[in-house]
Amino acid sequence: MLRIGAYRFFFYSSDGGEPIHVHVEKENNLAKIWVDPVRLQNSGGFNRPEIRIILSIVQDHQIEIMEAWNDYFSG
Repeated sequence: MLRIGAYRFFFYSSDGGEPIHVHVEKENNLAKIWVDPVRLQNSGGFNRPEIRIILSIVQDHQIEIMEAWNDYFSG
């Protein structure tokens, strides 16, 4: 869905019944971020400075992520 630097942002196909969120992967770390409002659900091994970066990226791309979610799960 979205790649910024070393971070890959994506959805799982089974996530459609949950509130809008995005998974973030880098190396062996995998976090889950709620999108509206933007907040951490699970840090998945990321440290605090990286979580701040990830939350900032999600905030900056919130509309894009929400539109992608709606497109992905409406079909």
